[in-house]
Amino acid sequence: MTSHNDMTPKDSPDFAVLLSRFSSTLTTEGLPPEALAAAKANVFDTLACAAAGSSAPAVAQVRELATEWGGAPQAGVLVFGDRIPAHHAAWVNATMAHARDYDDTHDAAVLHAGVSVVPAALAAAELAGGVSGADFLAAVAAGLETVCRIGVATRIGIIESGWMYTSLFGYFGATVAAARVLRLDEAATVNALGIAYSQVAGNHQVTRDAALTKRIQPGYAAMSALMSVQLSRRGVRGVQATFEGEDGFLRVYLHDKVDRAALREGLGERFEFTQLSYKPYPCCRFDHVVIDAALALRAQTGRSAEAIRRVRIGLNHQAYEAVCTPLEMRKAPRTMVQAQFSVPYTFAAAWIDGSVRLEHFGDASLRRPDLLALASRVEGYVDAEIERDAGRSISPARVEIEMINGAVFRTKLDVPLGAPSRPMSKLDFDAKAADCFAAAAREMPADSHRALRTIVDDLEEYPDAGALVAAMKASN
Repeated sequence: MTSHNDMTPKDSPDFAVLLSRFSSTLTTEGLPPEALAAAKANVFDTLACAAAGSSAPAVAQVRELATEWGGAPQAGVLVFGDRIPAHHAAWVNATMAHARDYDDTHDAAVLHAGVSVVPAALAAAELAGGVSGADFLAAVAAGLETVCRIGVATRIGIIESGWMYTSLFGYFGATVAAARVLRLDEAATVNALGIAYSQVAGNHQVTRDAALTKRIQPGYAAMSALMSVQLSRRGVRGVQATFEGEDGFLRVYLHDKVDRAALREGLGERFEFTQLSYKPYPCCRFDHVVIDAALALRAQTGRSAEAIRRVRIGLNHQAYEAVCTPLEMRKAPRTMVQAQFSVPYTFAAAWIDGSVRLEHFGDASLRRPDLLALASRVEGYVDAEIERDAGRSISPARVEIEMINGAVFRTKLDVPLGAPSRPMSKLDFDAKAADCFAAAAREMPADSHRALRTIVDDLEEYPDAGALVAAMKASN
Protein backbone atom coordinates (compact mmCIF):
# COMPACT_ATOMS: atom_id res chain seq x y z
CA MET A 1 0.00 0.00 0.00
CA THR A 2 1.23 3.50 -0.80
CA SER A 3 2.19 5.36 2.34
CA HIS A 4 0.37 8.43 3.60
CA ASN A 5 3.42 10.65 3.03
CA ASP A 6 3.76 9.46 -0.59
CA MET A 7 0.22 10.55 -1.35
CA THR A 8 0.22 14.03 0.24
CA PRO A 9 2.66 16.94 0.13
CA LYS A 10 5.45 16.55 2.66
CA ASP A 11 4.65 18.05 6.07
CA SER A 12 1.19 19.09 4.86
CA PRO A 13 -1.64 18.96 7.40
CA ASP A 14 -4.60 16.68 6.91
CA PHE A 15 -7.17 17.88 4.38
CA ALA A 16 -9.57 18.42 7.29
CA VAL A 17 -7.33 21.25 8.49
CA LEU A 18 -7.10 22.86 5.07
CA LEU A 19 -10.84 22.51 4.58
CA SER A 20 -11.61 23.99 7.99
CA ARG A 21 -9.23 26.89 7.42
CA PHE A 22 -10.92 27.63 4.10
CA SER A 23 -14.50 27.26 5.25
CA SER A 24 -14.27 29.07 8.59
CA THR A 25 -12.92 32.21 6.94
CA LEU A 26 -14.94 32.23 3.71
CA THR A 27 -17.13 35.28 3.06
CA THR A 28 -19.31 36.30 0.15
CA GLU A 29 -16.73 38.97 -0.61
CA GLY A 30 -14.24 36.15 -1.13
CA LEU A 31 -16.45 34.45 -3.70
CA PRO A 32 -16.08 35.30 -7.38
CA PRO A 33 -19.36 36.46 -8.95
CA GLU A 34 -19.97 33.15 -10.71
CA ALA A 35 -19.57 31.24 -7.43
CA LEU A 36 -21.96 33.55 -5.58
CA ALA A 37 -24.49 33.13 -8.40
CA ALA A 38 -23.99 29.35 -8.28
CA ALA A 39 -24.64 29.27 -4.52
CA LYS A 40 -27.87 31.23 -4.99
CA ALA A 41 -28.99 28.94 -7.81
CA ASN A 42 -28.43 25.94 -5.58
CA VAL A 43 -30.40 27.39 -2.67
CA PHE A 44 -33.31 28.25 -4.95
CA ASP A 45 -33.40 24.88 -6.69
CA THR A 46 -32.92 22.80 -3.52
CA LEU A 47 -35.74 24.56 -1.67
CA ALA A 48 -38.06 24.25 -4.68
CA CYS A 49 -37.31 20.53 -4.81
CA ALA A 50 -38.15 20.29 -1.10
CA ALA A 51 -41.61 21.72 -1.81
CA ALA A 52 -42.26 18.97 -4.35
CA GLY A 53 -40.75 16.35 -2.06
CA SER A 54 -43.06 17.25 0.81
CA SER A 55 -45.77 15.06 -0.76
CA ALA A 56 -43.52 12.15 -1.72
CA PRO A 57 -43.64 8.67 -0.13
CA ALA A 58 -41.65 8.25 3.12
CA VAL A 59 -41.63 11.97 3.88
CA ALA A 60 -44.83 11.78 5.94
CA GLN A 61 -43.40 8.99 8.08
CA VAL A 62 -40.12 10.83 8.65
CA ARG A 63 -41.94 14.03 9.59
CA GLU A 64 -44.44 12.21 11.82
CA LEU A 65 -41.64 10.50 13.70
CA ALA A 66 -39.70 13.74 14.16
CA THR A 67 -42.74 15.63 15.43
CA GLU A 68 -43.73 12.71 17.66
CA TRP A 69 -40.33 12.93 19.31
CA GLY A 70 -40.89 16.64 19.83
CA GLY A 71 -38.27 18.64 21.67
CA ALA A 72 -36.89 22.15 21.57
CA PRO A 73 -38.56 24.27 18.84
CA GLN A 74 -35.27 25.27 17.25
CA ALA A 75 -35.96 25.07 13.50
CA GLY A 76 -38.83 24.71 11.07
CA VAL A 77 -39.98 21.91 8.80
CA LEU A 78 -40.41 23.37 5.33
CA VAL A 79 -43.96 23.57 3.94
CA PHE A 80 -45.52 22.17 7.13
CA GLY A 81 -44.17 24.73 9.61
CA ASP A 82 -43.54 22.37 12.55
CA ARG A 83 -40.93 23.64 15.02
CA ILE A 84 -38.63 20.85 16.21
CA PRO A 85 -34.97 20.35 17.23
CA ALA A 86 -32.57 21.61 14.58
CA HIS A 87 -31.02 18.22 13.78
CA HIS A 88 -34.46 16.71 13.23
CA ALA A 89 -35.53 19.63 11.03
CA ALA A 90 -32.41 19.14 8.92
CA TRP A 91 -33.22 15.43 8.62
CA VAL A 92 -36.80 16.00 7.47
CA ASN A 93 -36.00 18.89 5.12
CA ALA A 94 -33.12 17.09 3.41
CA THR A 95 -35.30 14.01 2.94
CA MET A 96 -37.94 16.21 1.33
CA ALA A 97 -35.39 17.89 -0.94
CA HIS A 98 -34.15 14.55 -2.30
CA ALA A 99 -37.45 12.68 -2.41
CA ARG A 100 -38.32 13.49 -6.03
CA ASP A 101 -34.76 13.00 -7.33
CA TYR A 102 -35.14 16.45 -8.89
CA ASP A 103 -32.19 18.11 -7.11
CA ASP A 104 -28.80 19.15 -8.50
CA THR A 105 -26.08 16.81 -9.71
CA HIS A 106 -22.37 17.04 -10.32
CA ASP A 107 -22.07 15.05 -13.53
CA ALA A 108 -18.37 14.25 -13.17
CA ALA A 109 -18.58 13.33 -9.48
CA VAL A 110 -21.95 11.53 -9.84
CA LEU A 111 -23.61 12.96 -6.76
CA HIS A 112 -26.10 15.53 -5.47
CA ALA A 113 -24.48 18.36 -3.48
CA GLY A 114 -27.11 20.75 -2.16
CA VAL A 115 -29.54 18.24 -0.72
CA SER A 116 -27.63 17.81 2.56
CA VAL A 117 -25.81 21.15 2.59
CA VAL A 118 -28.71 23.60 2.22
CA PRO A 119 -31.03 22.00 4.82
CA ALA A 120 -28.14 21.71 7.30
CA ALA A 121 -27.17 25.35 6.81
CA LEU A 122 -30.80 26.44 7.14
CA ALA A 123 -31.34 24.49 10.37
CA ALA A 124 -28.10 25.86 11.80
CA ALA A 125 -29.16 29.40 10.87
CA GLU A 126 -32.45 28.97 12.73
CA LEU A 127 -30.65 27.40 15.68
CA ALA A 128 -28.30 30.38 15.91
CA GLY A 129 -30.85 33.05 15.03
CA GLY A 130 -30.06 36.30 13.26
CA VAL A 131 -27.69 34.74 10.72
CA SER A 132 -27.30 37.11 7.79
CA GLY A 133 -28.03 36.08 4.25
CA ALA A 134 -24.40 36.74 3.38
CA ASP A 135 -23.13 34.36 6.07
CA PHE A 136 -25.69 31.76 5.00
CA LEU A 137 -24.54 31.94 1.37
CA ALA A 138 -20.88 31.69 2.38
CA ALA A 139 -21.73 28.59 4.42
CA VAL A 140 -23.63 27.00 1.55
CA ALA A 141 -20.76 27.75 -0.84
CA ALA A 142 -18.25 26.14 1.54
CA GLY A 143 -20.43 23.07 1.97
CA LEU A 144 -21.08 22.65 -1.75
CA GLU A 145 -17.39 23.02 -2.51
CA THR A 146 -16.59 20.31 0.05
CA VAL A 147 -18.96 17.77 -1.50
CA CYS A 148 -17.99 18.55 -5.10
CA ARG A 149 -14.24 18.68 -4.46
CA ILE A 150 -14.21 15.29 -2.72
CA GLY A 151 -16.39 13.96 -5.52
CA VAL A 152 -14.20 15.00 -8.44
CA ALA A 153 -11.09 13.79 -6.61
CA THR A 154 -12.59 10.32 -6.13
CA ARG A 155 -11.41 7.76 -8.66
CA ILE A 156 -13.57 4.80 -7.68
CA GLY A 157 -17.11 4.55 -9.08
CA ILE A 158 -20.25 3.99 -7.05
CA ILE A 159 -20.76 0.48 -8.42
CA GLU A 160 -17.24 -0.60 -7.48
CA SER A 161 -17.29 1.05 -4.07
CA GLY A 162 -20.92 0.31 -3.17
CA TRP A 163 -21.36 3.77 -1.64
CA MET A 164 -23.83 6.46 -2.63
CA TYR A 165 -21.63 9.55 -2.77
CA THR A 166 -24.46 12.03 -2.25
CA SER A 167 -24.83 11.07 1.37
CA LEU A 168 -21.29 9.80 1.94
CA PHE A 169 -19.67 13.11 1.06
CA GLY A 170 -22.72 15.03 2.21
CA TYR A 171 -21.80 14.36 5.84
CA PHE A 172 -18.71 16.49 5.41
CA GLY A 173 -20.29 19.16 3.23
CA ALA A 174 -23.24 19.60 5.55
CA THR A 175 -20.94 19.76 8.58
CA VAL A 176 -18.75 22.41 6.97
CA ALA A 177 -21.85 24.47 6.11
CA ALA A 178 -23.35 24.20 9.59
CA ALA A 179 -19.99 24.99 11.21
CA ARG A 180 -19.61 28.13 9.10
CA VAL A 181 -23.15 29.25 9.99
CA LEU A 182 -22.36 28.84 13.70
CA ARG A 183 -19.03 30.62 13.18
CA LEU A 184 -16.91 27.77 14.49
CA ASP A 185 -13.21 28.50 14.18
CA GLU A 186 -10.70 26.29 12.39
CA ALA A 187 -10.00 24.00 15.34
CA ALA A 188 -13.67 23.55 16.20
CA THR A 189 -14.51 22.81 12.56
CA VAL A 190 -11.78 20.14 12.48
CA ASN A 191 -13.38 18.56 15.54
CA ALA A 192 -16.83 18.74 13.97
CA LEU A 193 -15.57 16.99 10.81
CA GLY A 194 -13.95 14.32 12.99
CA ILE A 195 -17.21 13.80 14.87
CA ALA A 196 -19.08 13.52 11.58
CA TYR A 197 -16.57 10.93 10.37
CA SER A 198 -17.79 8.62 13.13
CA GLN A 199 -21.23 8.63 11.50
CA VAL A 200 -20.58 8.58 7.74
CA ALA A 201 -22.69 6.15 5.71
CA GLY A 202 -24.89 5.77 2.64
CA ASN A 203 -25.05 2.67 0.44
CA HIS A 204 -25.86 2.07 -3.24
CA GLN A 205 -28.03 -0.97 -2.49
CA VAL A 206 -30.91 1.46 -1.92
CA THR A 207 -31.19 2.04 -5.67
CA ARG A 208 -30.94 -1.65 -6.53
CA ASP A 209 -33.79 -2.43 -4.15
CA ALA A 210 -35.76 0.76 -4.93
CA ALA A 211 -35.75 1.44 -1.19
CA LEU A 212 -37.33 4.60 0.17
CA THR A 213 -34.23 5.01 2.31
CA LYS A 214 -32.54 6.26 -0.87
CA ARG A 215 -34.20 9.62 -0.22
CA ILE A 216 -33.58 9.50 3.54
CA GLN A 217 -29.82 8.95 3.39
CA PRO A 218 -28.97 12.61 2.62
CA GLY A 219 -31.21 13.52 5.56
CA TYR A 220 -29.03 11.45 7.84
CA ALA A 221 -26.03 13.46 6.62
CA ALA A 222 -27.76 16.78 7.36
CA MET A 223 -28.87 15.54 10.78
CA SER A 224 -25.36 14.35 11.61
CA ALA A 225 -23.98 17.76 10.70
CA LEU A 226 -26.17 19.52 13.26
CA MET A 227 -25.23 17.00 15.92
CA SER A 228 -21.53 17.22 15.08
CA VAL A 229 -21.22 21.01 15.16
CA GLN A 230 -23.14 21.27 18.41
CA LEU A 231 -20.98 18.62 20.06
CA SER A 232 -17.87 20.41 18.84
CA ARG A 233 -19.17 23.71 20.15
CA ARG A 234 -19.47 22.04 23.57
CA GLY A 235 -15.83 20.98 23.51
CA VAL A 236 -16.07 17.37 22.30
CA ARG A 237 -12.89 16.38 20.47
CA GLY A 238 -13.28 14.43 17.24
CA VAL A 239 -10.83 12.70 14.94
CA GLN A 240 -8.16 15.12 13.77
CA ALA A 241 -6.81 13.35 10.67
CA THR A 242 -10.27 12.69 9.27
CA PHE A 243 -9.34 12.32 5.63
CA GLU A 244 -5.69 11.33 5.33
CA GLY A 245 -4.93 9.63 8.60
CA GLU A 246 -3.79 6.00 8.66
CA ASP A 247 -7.42 4.99 9.14
CA GLY A 248 -8.86 8.10 7.55
CA PHE A 249 -11.81 8.41 5.23
CA LEU A 250 -9.85 8.26 1.99
CA ARG A 251 -8.32 4.87 2.78
CA VAL A 252 -11.18 3.26 4.70
CA TYR A 253 -14.04 4.30 2.42
CA LEU A 254 -12.39 5.04 -0.94
CA HIS A 255 -9.47 2.56 -0.86
CA ASP A 256 -7.08 5.47 -1.52
CA LYS A 257 -8.43 5.77 -5.07
CA VAL A 258 -8.29 9.54 -4.82
CA ASP A 259 -6.48 12.28 -6.73
CA ARG A 260 -4.93 14.25 -3.87
CA ALA A 261 -4.04 17.17 -6.12
CA ALA A 262 -7.64 17.55 -7.28
CA LEU A 263 -8.72 17.44 -3.64
CA ARG A 264 -6.29 20.06 -2.37
CA GLU A 265 -5.10 22.37 -5.12
CA GLY A 266 -6.82 25.70 -5.63
CA LEU A 267 -9.04 25.40 -2.56
CA GLY A 268 -10.57 28.84 -2.08
CA GLU A 269 -9.42 29.98 -5.53
CA ARG A 270 -11.15 27.58 -7.92
CA PHE A 271 -14.73 26.63 -7.06
CA GLU A 272 -15.75 23.20 -8.30
CA PHE A 273 -19.41 23.64 -7.32
CA THR A 274 -19.85 26.13 -10.16
CA GLN A 275 -19.86 23.00 -12.34
CA LEU A 276 -23.05 21.62 -10.80
CA SER A 277 -25.82 20.60 -13.17
CA TYR A 278 -29.54 21.02 -12.59
CA LYS A 279 -32.33 18.70 -13.53
CA PRO A 280 -35.07 19.44 -16.03
CA TYR A 281 -36.59 16.00 -15.31
CA PRO A 282 -37.47 14.52 -11.87
CA CYS A 283 -35.51 11.27 -12.08
CA CYS A 284 -32.01 9.84 -11.88
CA ARG A 285 -29.46 11.91 -13.77
CA PHE A 286 -28.35 8.76 -15.61
CA ASP A 287 -31.76 8.86 -17.35
CA HIS A 288 -31.43 12.43 -18.57
CA VAL A 289 -29.16 12.02 -21.57
CA VAL A 290 -31.42 9.18 -22.74
CA ILE A 291 -34.50 11.38 -22.34
CA ASP A 292 -32.84 14.16 -24.35
CA ALA A 293 -31.87 11.69 -27.06
CA ALA A 294 -35.41 10.29 -27.14
CA LEU A 295 -36.90 13.75 -27.50
CA ALA A 296 -34.49 14.60 -30.32
CA LEU A 297 -35.24 11.39 -32.24
CA ARG A 298 -38.96 11.80 -31.60
CA ALA A 299 -38.86 15.25 -33.21
CA GLN A 300 -36.71 13.97 -36.09
CA THR A 301 -38.79 10.91 -36.97
CA GLY A 302 -42.33 11.90 -36.03
CA ARG A 303 -43.04 8.19 -35.46
CA SER A 304 -45.51 6.82 -32.93
CA ALA A 305 -44.57 4.36 -30.21
CA GLU A 306 -46.47 1.65 -32.06
CA ALA A 307 -44.05 1.99 -34.98
CA ILE A 308 -41.05 1.01 -32.81
CA ARG A 309 -39.91 -2.61 -32.83
CA ARG A 310 -37.09 -2.21 -30.33
CA VAL A 311 -34.71 0.30 -28.77
CA ARG A 312 -31.09 -0.33 -27.77
CA ILE A 313 -29.33 2.12 -25.45
CA GLY A 314 -25.59 2.02 -24.77
CA LEU A 315 -24.29 3.46 -21.48
CA ASN A 316 -21.27 3.17 -19.23
CA HIS A 317 -21.20 0.35 -16.68
CA GLN A 318 -22.29 2.30 -13.62
CA ALA A 319 -25.27 3.82 -15.46
CA TYR A 320 -26.27 0.43 -16.85
CA GLU A 321 -26.19 -1.11 -13.38
CA ALA A 322 -28.12 1.78 -11.83
CA VAL A 323 -30.92 2.32 -14.35
CA CYS A 324 -31.13 -0.80 -16.53
CA THR A 325 -30.93 -3.65 -14.01
CA PRO A 326 -32.64 -5.76 -12.83
CA LEU A 327 -34.26 -5.86 -16.25
CA GLU A 328 -37.76 -6.91 -15.18
CA MET A 329 -38.01 -4.11 -12.62
CA ARG A 330 -36.76 -1.42 -14.98
CA LYS A 331 -39.11 -2.44 -17.82
CA ALA A 332 -42.15 -2.58 -15.56
CA PRO A 333 -41.52 -0.36 -12.52
CA ARG A 334 -44.10 -0.62 -9.78
CA THR A 335 -42.97 2.18 -7.49
CA MET A 336 -41.85 5.77 -7.83
CA VAL A 337 -38.23 4.93 -7.03
CA GLN A 338 -38.14 2.04 -9.50
CA ALA A 339 -39.43 4.37 -12.22
CA GLN A 340 -37.00 7.18 -11.31
CA PHE A 341 -34.16 4.71 -11.89
CA SER A 342 -35.47 3.19 -15.12
CA VAL A 343 -34.11 4.09 -18.55
CA PRO A 344 -36.77 1.98 -20.32
CA TYR A 345 -39.60 3.75 -18.50
CA THR A 346 -38.30 7.30 -18.83
CA PHE A 347 -37.47 6.74 -22.51
CA ALA A 348 -41.06 5.61 -23.04
CA ALA A 349 -42.48 8.62 -21.19
CA ALA A 350 -40.35 11.01 -23.24
CA TRP A 351 -41.27 9.39 -26.56
CA ILE A 352 -45.00 9.08 -25.92
CA ASP A 353 -45.70 12.30 -24.01
CA GLY A 354 -42.91 14.53 -25.26
CA SER A 355 -41.70 15.29 -21.72
CA VAL A 356 -40.92 13.69 -18.37
CA ARG A 357 -42.74 15.34 -15.47
CA LEU A 358 -43.54 14.76 -11.82
CA GLU A 359 -46.84 13.13 -12.79
CA HIS A 360 -45.01 10.35 -14.63
CA PHE A 361 -43.88 8.92 -11.29
CA GLY A 362 -47.31 8.71 -9.74
CA ASP A 363 -49.36 5.52 -9.46
CA ALA A 364 -51.62 6.33 -12.42
CA SER A 365 -48.72 6.70 -14.87
CA LEU A 366 -46.99 3.58 -13.55
CA ARG A 367 -50.06 1.59 -14.65
CA ARG A 368 -50.35 3.09 -18.14
CA PRO A 369 -50.35 0.30 -20.76
CA ASP A 370 -48.82 2.51 -23.47
CA LEU A 371 -45.80 3.45 -21.35
CA LEU A 372 -45.23 -0.11 -20.18
CA ALA A 373 -45.61 -1.53 -23.69
CA LEU A 374 -42.88 0.70 -25.11
CA ALA A 375 -40.66 0.27 -22.03
CA SER A 376 -40.78 -3.49 -22.56
CA ARG A 377 -39.08 -2.99 -25.94
CA VAL A 378 -36.17 -0.93 -24.57
CA GLU A 379 -32.89 -2.68 -23.76
CA GLY A 380 -29.73 -1.26 -22.24
CA TYR A 381 -26.18 -2.49 -22.63
CA VAL A 382 -22.66 -1.47 -21.63
CA ASP A 383 -21.07 0.37 -24.53
CA ALA A 384 -17.34 -0.35 -24.58
CA GLU A 385 -16.40 3.02 -26.09
CA ILE A 386 -18.48 5.00 -23.62
CA GLU A 387 -17.13 2.95 -20.72
CA ARG A 388 -13.58 3.61 -21.87
CA ASP A 389 -14.03 7.34 -22.35
CA ALA A 390 -16.56 8.20 -19.62
CA GLY A 391 -16.57 5.37 -17.13
CA ARG A 392 -16.61 7.51 -13.97
CA SER A 393 -18.98 10.35 -14.98
CA ILE A 394 -22.62 10.71 -15.93
CA SER A 395 -22.84 8.51 -18.99
CA PRO A 396 -23.31 9.63 -22.55
CA ALA A 397 -25.89 7.55 -24.42
CA ARG A 398 -25.86 5.76 -27.76
CA VAL A 399 -29.45 5.19 -28.90
CA GLU A 400 -30.58 2.97 -31.76
CA ILE A 401 -34.26 2.69 -32.67
CA GLU A 402 -35.43 -0.03 -35.05
CA MET A 403 -38.85 0.53 -36.59
CA ILE A 404 -41.30 -2.16 -37.58
CA ASN A 405 -40.85 -1.20 -41.25
CA GLY A 406 -37.10 -1.84 -40.96
CA ALA A 407 -35.93 1.76 -40.73
CA VAL A 408 -33.22 2.40 -38.15
CA PHE A 409 -32.47 5.72 -36.43
CA ARG A 410 -29.34 6.34 -34.39
CA THR A 411 -27.91 9.11 -32.28
CA LYS A 412 -25.25 9.60 -29.63
CA LEU A 413 -25.59 12.34 -27.05
CA ASP A 414 -22.78 13.21 -24.66
CA VAL A 415 -24.15 15.92 -22.37
CA PRO A 416 -27.68 16.20 -20.91
CA LEU A 417 -29.65 19.42 -20.58
CA GLY A 418 -28.90 21.27 -17.33
CA ALA A 419 -25.13 20.77 -17.51
CA PRO A 420 -22.90 23.86 -17.39
CA SER A 421 -22.32 23.51 -21.14
CA ARG A 422 -26.08 23.13 -21.78
CA PRO A 423 -27.57 25.19 -18.95
CA MET A 424 -31.19 25.66 -18.02
CA SER A 425 -32.33 29.27 -18.32
CA LYS A 426 -33.68 31.32 -15.44
CA LEU A 427 -37.13 30.86 -16.97
CA ASP A 428 -36.54 27.08 -16.93
CA PHE A 429 -35.66 27.23 -13.23
CA ASP A 430 -38.71 29.34 -12.44
CA ALA A 431 -41.04 27.03 -14.37
CA LYS A 432 -39.58 24.03 -12.58
CA ALA A 433 -40.03 25.76 -9.23
CA ALA A 434 -43.66 26.57 -10.03
CA ASP A 435 -44.31 22.88 -10.76
CA CYS A 436 -42.55 21.90 -7.57
CA PHE A 437 -44.60 24.25 -5.39
CA ALA A 438 -47.80 23.04 -7.08
CA ALA A 439 -46.90 19.47 -6.01
CA ALA A 440 -46.43 20.37 -2.33
CA ALA A 441 -48.23 18.37 0.34
CA ARG A 442 -50.09 21.49 1.43
CA GLU A 443 -51.39 24.37 -0.61
CA MET A 444 -48.75 27.03 -1.03
CA PRO A 445 -49.39 30.72 -1.71
CA ALA A 446 -49.91 31.27 -5.44
CA ASP A 447 -46.72 33.31 -5.78
CA SER A 448 -44.48 31.13 -3.61
CA HIS A 449 -41.88 30.46 -6.27
CA ARG A 450 -41.71 34.16 -7.14
CA ALA A 451 -41.38 35.13 -3.47
CA LEU A 452 -38.56 32.63 -3.06
CA ARG A 453 -36.86 33.96 -6.19
CA THR A 454 -37.05 37.53 -4.87
CA ILE A 455 -35.41 36.56 -1.58
CA VAL A 456 -32.69 34.37 -3.07
CA ASP A 457 -31.68 36.89 -5.74
CA ASP A 458 -30.82 39.46 -3.06
CA LEU A 459 -30.08 37.09 -0.19
CA GLU A 460 -26.70 38.61 0.67
CA GLU A 461 -28.56 41.83 1.56
CA TYR A 462 -30.95 40.16 4.01
CA PRO A 463 -30.19 40.56 7.73
CA ASP A 464 -31.75 37.17 8.53
CA ALA A 465 -31.61 34.04 6.37
CA GLY A 466 -34.73 32.88 8.21
CA ALA A 467 -36.67 34.72 5.50
CA LEU A 468 -36.15 31.60 3.41
CA VAL A 469 -38.12 29.48 5.89
CA ALA A 470 -40.98 31.98 5.89
CA ALA A 471 -41.12 31.80 2.08
CA MET A 472 -41.41 28.01 2.27
CA LYS A 473 -44.47 27.86 4.53
CA ALA A 474 -47.87 26.63 3.36
CA SER A 475 -50.78 29.03 3.28
CA ASN A 476 -52.88 26.90 5.65
